[in-house]
Amino acid sequence: MSSVITPAKHRIAVSSLFLLNGFVFASWAARIPYFQEHFQLNNGQLGSLLLCLPIGSMLVLPLAGWLSTRFGSRMTAVLGAAVYCFCLIWIGFAPAIFWLGAALITMGASGNILNIAENTQGILVEGLYGRPILSSFHGMFSLGGMLGAAFTGLMIGLHVLPIYNFLGVGLICLFVPLLTTRYLFISDFGAATDQPLFVMPDSGLLKLGVIALCVMMGEGAMADWSSVYVRQYMPSHITLATAGYTSFSLAMAIGRFNGDWVTARLGATKILYLGGIVAATGILLAVLFPIIWVVIIGFACVGTGFSIVVPLVYSSAGRSKTMPASMALAAVTTVGFLGFLAGPPLIGFTAQLISLRGALLILVVLAAIISLFSKSASVK
Repeated sequence: MSSVITPAKHRIAVSSLFLLNGFVFASWAARIPYFQEHFQLNNGQLGSLLLCLPIGSMLVLPLAGWLSTRFGSRMTAVLGAAVYCFCLIWIGFAPAIFWLGAALITMGASGNILNIAENTQGILVEGLYGRPILSSFHGMFSLGGMLGAAFTGLMIGLHVLPIYNFLGVGLICLFVPLLTTRYLFISDFGAATDQPLFVMPDSGLLKLGVIALCVMMGEGAMADWSSVYVRQYMPSHITLATAGYTSFSLAMAIGRFNGDWVTARLGATKILYLGGIVAATGILLAVLFPIIWVVIIGFACVGTGFSIVVPLVYSSAGRSKTMPASMALAAVTTVGFLGFLAGPPLIGFTAQLISLRGALLILVVLAAIISLFSKSASVK
């Protein structure tokens, strides 16, 4: 079937999955302040709740790579996307904190299954083009995040409750995997029936994982706490609570859409070094000057600095000679997701001890680590 489908159609189909992923996730992230207020959670309690999503992701990391390798990334991506959309609806209907936590765990699990499968599909499409294009797929995720945050901000301004907001988004997004199925690759189906659930990454993949850890910790913290930060420190701009995350996602999208040709011109080492500096500067601006437009610019700088790093890591991992692409991605993502797991709750617990402004300075340290590690990292 795939032999009669043009590379462009493959690319559009995979791009649609990345867009869906970002839109659904941002729809939840932009509503976090509502759920904190609705369930009367302090910053520490919210940090504990936010652990649920990355815990779900971590629980299925080895399984995610194995599923894509055993049953093919096409089927895995479609099923993962469908469950992911259903989880957003579940969150809207959650009557108590227990059910909200259960929905987030399931969302994290299905989201990571989708993540590994769609990146495997992206690497297959990249092979067709014979040049780097994975960054543009991640750009579609960021674009989805920007659109999701902006749309949810509009719903908040119109006083639409999350239950209706999430029901509409979830049902509409369910059509994406149904419409894109026939345009996804099936060539990796049953590629390795005896593949183990998890393979320990070699030293090269481990280095990539450490870089991913710092970025994913920062991305997770921005997604979960940027709107809360605006709401707490700039209450007069409550209708702009999602503006910070929207600017972060927009900058991520712009950076990733331009990431492939920037990488060709500057090289991975320089991108990592400069990206860490730009991200650190952005956080310092937002924390030192809690003025809405300064915060929006600062968060945009964070998005710019982080934007190309994960696509570089995933593209390198996907070219591993020691294991199938989906397993290499799962191995690197396992290390990286330790950061996604620890980031949001670490910010919450630290904010409870000192303040949210002080807690966000952790991201400055993460960005500095990326810059310091840039010369010794093997991203080729």
